[in-house]
Amino acid sequence: MNLFLETLKVLVLSTYYLLESLVRCVIPRRKKNVTGEIVLITGSGSGIGRLMALKFARLGAVLVLWDIDPEGNKETGRLAKEAGAVRVHTYTCDCSKREEVYKVADQVKKEVGDVNILINNAGIVSGKKFIESLDSRMQKTMEVNAMAHFWTYKAFLPAMVASNCGHLVSIASAAGLFGTNELADYCASKFAAVGFAETIDVEMHALKKTGIKTTIVCPYFINTGMFDGVTTRFPRLLPILDPEYAAETIVNAILREQVYLIIPALVCILFAVKNLLPTKVIHLWEDYTGVSHSMDHFRGWVKKD
Repeated sequence: MNLFLETLKVLVLSTYYLLESLVRCVIPRRKKNVTGEIVLITGSGSGIGRLMALKFARLGAVLVLWDIDPEGNKETGRLAKEAGAVRVHTYTCDCSKREEVYKVADQVKKEVGDVNILINNAGIVSGKKFIESLDSRMQKTMEVNAMAHFWTYKAFLPAMVASNCGHLVSIASAAGLFGTNELADYCASKFAAVGFAETIDVEMHALKKTGIKTTIVCPYFINTGMFDGVTTRFPRLLPILDPEYAAETIVNAILREQVYLIIPALVCILFAVKNLLPTKVIHLWEDYTGVSHSMDHFRGWVKKD
């Protein structure tokens, strides 16, 4: 194909895809059926991980639940069975440890089968100024929030590639789109998670593995206890998200094979204009909305089951 025809093709398809996207804003894509699909969720012992597990249980999925906390994970499994799950498999796994991830992944493949939907949800936070943060804690944050995604993808992606079917989900954060005061290591890990997920999506496209879907989730603070004490100046515009609402929105995005989910809407708008505005304007709005000081009253991670 000569350059003129190739350029014309790109322009025509670009217009078509833009129109398609606008139509999708009004008429969302139909939700896919996950009955019998094997859904693996890391960090399933509490919080958003547990809520997502319960929602997939009601949809008839086969659940594979990973958490470092065996008791919390067993409780999620029990609740999932009460919610109607036919098959639930719980595994204790420290996702920051590469060899442990590979070992437990091998168990899953032998005992359950190839994973259809992989949801990397496990995460930790310190919430301290960079110069006050312990080196060991910062390293752990990177291992859990970012490096663990490398190991789970390495474990489960080959089977997806072989069948050209699967779904990779990264529960990242709005902190993976904007630098935030007192969250240096957390932001770094979430920026890494977003960049990694985007890159794998590009790789799958280049390999023409169009059956492998990607969903990257970037929510504002969620009221699960992980960010206990954070504040927002304008709760109507920039709310601390309700866990049930967040989990429902995330699961719907997965079912509709939505690539990016950024919530609430104001975060999406700010991200869209971030690189168009002078840095001083961005800092001005961060101060005005209270984002610069949202962590001032952070009390630490309070687990809420």
